[in-house]
Amino acid sequence: MIQNPLLSRVSRAERPKPFIIEESETNMTEIKAVGVVGSGQMGSGIAQLAAVHGLDVWLLDTDPAALSRATKSITSNIHRLISKGQLSQAAGNDALGHLRCSSNLEELRMTDIVIEAIVESEDAKKTLFLELDRIAKSSAILASNTSSISITRLASATSRPRQVIGMHFMNPPPIMKLVEIVRGADTSDNTFYATKALAERFGKTVICSQDFSGFVVNRILMPMINEAFYALYTGVATREDIDTGMKLGTNHPMGPLQLADFIGLDVCLSIMKVLQTGLGDNKYAPCPLLVQYVDAGRLGRKRGIGVYDYRAAEQLKRSARL
Repeated sequence: MIQNPLLSRVSRAERPKPFIIEESETNMTEIKAVGVVGSGQMGSGIAQLAAVHGLDVWLLDTDPAALSRATKSITSNIHRLISKGQLSQAAGNDALGHLRCSSNLEELRMTDIVIEAIVESEDAKKTLFLELDRIAKSSAILASNTSSISITRLASATSRPRQVIGMHFMNPPPIMKLVEIVRGADTSDNTFYATKALAERFGKTVICSQDFSGFVVNRILMPMINEAFYALYTGVATREDIDTGMKLGTNHPMGPLQLADFIGLDVCLSIMKVLQTGLGDNKYAPCPLLVQYVDAGRLGRKRGIGVYDYRAAEQLKRSARL
């Protein structure tokens, strides 16, 4: 074989690599229609993202009142984007035209991907995935917005484990830039690339996690929040000083206790239990104060009271609108 003398002077590391197209990328599922199950803050935010980016969206919830609140929230958010010049009137109207709301799961028959955003309960999610597996077309991807539960175990409730994946949006989805993608034991490359492409279409930065309890973000975040509760529980400092210390001392935009209220204390507790069980280490045991607050119904901003009391401020806002 004749060797090019010029090429022989270039190290292997410096030589240009051939352009290779992954077969799984060229054949990946094209997503045109999205189903979102659960119309809370996460589900409505994901539905808004999909509608704004030109996809047909079905937002599903068994609670008609929750669907009504979600529709009002999405409409208000889109009008706000228009008023700020971040979205044209035509694009805003088009986005609202892409959104459909329903309480009937059968509406999801022809969607290309269904994103589950219901309560953070493995049993509830498995029950839903069993139904979705029956209803959704055979090529559809079933994605979970879970922040901590095993994708492999959720996939085991279906007959299509290769098409099940974790797609964890941060709260609130329209604003936060990150999506955490989690592959189960059997998740196919096609499913991964299609889900990643969808997240990028939404303008998100994607990180990938192995299927371990808590994934990346909550594996780090929740123990910090739990430790903040322990600091409050044991009298190390006041709630205000704990939050101020982390905001000004570590440049966090929000203190851990304030953040816990924003996330929902019940969600924080659920994730800590998943970490403790899944990783088998008592260092993840939930702080007794966190457990007590959840038992008392002090779930954070959504209930008007958590670590902090938001009821007076909410009453002032309501009065100002009258």
